[in-house]
Amino acid sequence: MMDWLIPFQFPFMQNAFLVTLMIAPATAMLSCFMVLKGWSLMGDAISHATLPGIVVAYVLNIPLVIGAFVAGIFCALAVGFLGDNSRIKRDTVMGVVFSGMFGFGIVLYTKIQSDVHLDHILFGNMLGVGLEDLWTAGIVALFVSVLLLAKWKDLLMHAFDPAHARAIGLRVGWLHYGLLTVISLTIVATLKAVGLILAIGLLIAPGAIAFLLTREFRHMLMVAVAVTVVLMTGGVYLSFWLDSAPAPTIILLLSIAFVLAFIIRQLSARRASSPEAGVRDEGSAGGAARP
Repeated sequence: MMDWLIPFQFPFMQNAFLVTLMIAPATAMLSCFMVLKGWSLMGDAISHATLPGIVVAYVLNIPLVIGAFVAGIFCALAVGFLGDNSRIKRDTVMGVVFSGMFGFGIVLYTKIQSDVHLDHILFGNMLGVGLEDLWTAGIVALFVSVLLLAKWKDLLMHAFDPAHARAIGLRVGWLHYGLLTVISLTIVATLKAVGLILAIGLLIAPGAIAFLLTREFRHMLMVAVAVTVVLMTGGVYLSFWLDSAPAPTIILLLSIAFVLAFIIRQLSARRASSPEAGVRDEGSAGGAARP
């Protein structure tokens, strides 16, 4: 067997590649909406806030994903209620809520005897993904992807101009809390693969990269999905040869891709604003006007 095919012969690597292909489209599309709405901190808040739910679910002997989802929804609703009923800015409320819930989760974890390693919760255990985890990630990711594709125009209107969305009859409240629910579900889907802390990278970086490289939202969605699929599978593959954890390797590749996208955008902007570009554009416009 050729050396470059070696990673694909191990079952744990096959599961790692499979779970990345499952969660990549959902996280990529969701990141586009989060970038447009400026909800980077919201995603961070929900991901950290799921820790106490995971610990409580372990104590009650129920699936950890249920505890994570309930805790994420509680965090989102708490932030919305406190933000709407106090003079404190929403980003401040998010910081207080997610840090408080994360601290509560750490305290709970240290007080119980658990066979679930904290590092696997925080940073994921992609090489330990099992059949149950694949089913969970696949079902949640499919539901999130279908929902985002079905409602992307309404969500886009809500992201750009909530007042106009309300004026034309869209249920802004449903869209707002529905998107928060989708964020919580997506974090649940990525929990086993990348953990709580690194999940925010998947929910922000793809949309930020696509935002720098495109001008239309539908193109932004496509670029985000393509970039995420390539870099996630590439990160898993590269981690095998580097003997590193897959999740941090994926986030590192996404960060490098963001820097490259930023450089490409800056170079394109400089070319467009250069005097030579203006002369070329003027000449081409004059040529087009001639019969």
